[in-house]
Amino acid sequence: MASQHVDAAYITRPVSVAYLTGFRSEPMERLMALAIRPEGATLIVPALEKDHAVGAVSDVGVVAWSDGQDPHALVHEALTGAERVAVEKDHLTVRQAELLQLRHMSDISGEVRRMRSVKTAGELEKLHRAAAITDHTYEEVVRAIRVGQSELEVANMITAAISGAGGTLSFEPLVQFGHHSAVPHHRPADTRLAPGDLVLLDFGAAVDGYCADTTRMAVAGEPTREQEEVHRVVLDAHDAAIAAVRAGAAAGDVDAAAREVIQRAGHGDHFIHRTGHGLGLEAHEDPSLDPGSHTTLEAGMVCTVEPGIYMQGWGGVRIEDDIVVESHGARLLTQADRSLWVIPG
Repeated sequence: MASQHVDAAYITRPVSVAYLTGFRSEPMERLMALAIRPEGATLIVPALEKDHAVGAVSDVGVVAWSDGQDPHALVHEALTGAERVAVEKDHLTVRQAELLQLRHMSDISGEVRRMRSVKTAGELEKLHRAAAITDHTYEEVVRAIRVGQSELEVANMITAAISGAGGTLSFEPLVQFGHHSAVPHHRPADTRLAPGDLVLLDFGAAVDGYCADTTRMAVAGEPTREQEEVHRVVLDAHDAAIAAVRAGAAAGDVDAAAREVIQRAGHGDHFIHRTGHGLGLEAHEDPSLDPGSHTTLEAGMVCTVEPGIYMQGWGGVRIEDDIVVESHGARLLTQADRSLWVIPG
């Protein structure tokens, strides 16, 4: 706020509110916001969330509004006298901005994202626990998969295993058999596992809202030479990217390290996404390991490393781990076996 010379900040993204206050809620269509002034902060919540909010926050005033009331009256009160207000322009709608009737608005979205991108020791501990549950889930589920099961059945197994270990889902699990594995975001269907199919499992556990995210590969029956070779190339690219991670490195250089391995193997056109993304209270947040990105990695950032090769009609291979950026390298959070697991055919 001081750097932007504003009188107040008005935070509306639920994940930003959770990060700054410890109060996590998805208010749906109801207004929830945090008004920050130099003299203090006010959390504005729907009445049905008031008790939860009061119990979750400290050093923040909580005010609530009931259905039928105008919540913007509370917003105007919290922002009284503030002429220059910083808002999250990537979240605040035009309608909400009109109702605020602010004379001068600047954008604080990038600053909040930057703050969130470098994790505290407490955040890293939660991410470590989330990764441990994710690893355990993979080891449990991959041993239970059998030919004839559906993608949906395996997705339900993942959900049950994460819940049984004390976690929640970071996102809906991706389970992809055969040629479905060539579609990076294919959603589980009733497709049944057949002998010879590749199996792609992409999922993560969350602990106190902090998300892990991993991808591992298996095959139903003995793998073909091509399946083994593509898996080896992707694993080499994965390892090369991790070796390029350190504080001070450019995000694009990490992507380039993975991309070079895949291009050298003749599959450059089959690597169709970035090498990774940040992790925290969201499964996708800053930093982004995009091709050509000049973003400088900092110690304490957490991100995925997940190169992949996707060939329509054949299948796809992706190997993904979660890492913490440290001064001289990367520390792996996820540790589960990265080999091409053989499911009894």
